[in-house]
Amino acid sequence: METLSIYAPRLVTKRQSLTPGHRACSGCGEALALKFVMKALGRDVIVVMSTGCMEIISSQLPYTAWEVPWIHTLFENAATVATGVESARKALARKGASLPKAKVVAIGGDGATFDIGLGALSGAFERGHDFLYVCLDNEAYMNTGIQRSSATPYGASTTTQPAGKASFGQSTWKKNMPAIAVAHDIAYVATASASYPFDLMNKVKKAIAVEGPSYLHIFAVCPTGWRIPTDMTIRVGRLAVETGVFPLYEVENGKYSLNYDPPQLRPVIDYLKPQGRFRHLTPEMVDKIQQRVNKEYARIKEKAAQ
Repeated sequence: METLSIYAPRLVTKRQSLTPGHRACSGCGEALALKFVMKALGRDVIVVMSTGCMEIISSQLPYTAWEVPWIHTLFENAATVATGVESARKALARKGASLPKAKVVAIGGDGATFDIGLGALSGAFERGHDFLYVCLDNEAYMNTGIQRSSATPYGASTTTQPAGKASFGQSTWKKNMPAIAVAHDIAYVATASASYPFDLMNKVKKAIAVEGPSYLHIFAVCPTGWRIPTDMTIRVGRLAVETGVFPLYEVENGKYSLNYDPPQLRPVIDYLKPQGRFRHLTPEMVDKIQQRVNKEYARIKEKAAQ
């Protein structure tokens, strides 16, 4: 999967909507994912972005890395502002205004999506607004100091739930946000990773073609928060998929399909071992995580087989 060739540069536009010169950390998987998202979206978009890493690194006054219409909003209301923009465009069109074609896209991190903004996002899905929501999931509140979120995986050490004598790190399992989106009966939900760029960009194009709400959940490796070398970003993202920790799948009108299903998954320790946030895990904890991954992956495979 995702085998590149000498022809690959011809398949993707060289034009950037998120320009170089932003302040992302070295090796940032989230910035890489966002670059691929914007390449796939093109220029006919209006972006609404919640507070988070990508907002912080791309928009410090008086500079901006954005070359499309872009609105910064708060942690809790990116979906609300995006649906307001979408509704305003519909109202103007009904009044006879001639508007350029544009898709509204809301973007938030895991904190803004899983936690603070979940109510607004659920309401937008329920009302059926025509917009794409992209979650850039680096599994913690990274821009404010690596605090745990409900996207933080079991056992990971963070600054608010550190591993030590009194704690083994995150004590709960990661919230299944794609399943929550699917439960709203929207037409398109998918998972993606910057380590598989063509799969990611194809899913963006599918998502924006949908009439009504769509949801794209992107796994975004964070070298700073995950305590890995900056040149390991792509590899760790691939290991997440190869071990089944983060399956790549789509749900189109309720129908599941796995986009990458190897004959045999790699052991989960291959993914955990390179990361400093998991270095304290005991063999018993690793086995517990392995059993959980096996169970969840089997559940996705079963749904895809139906």
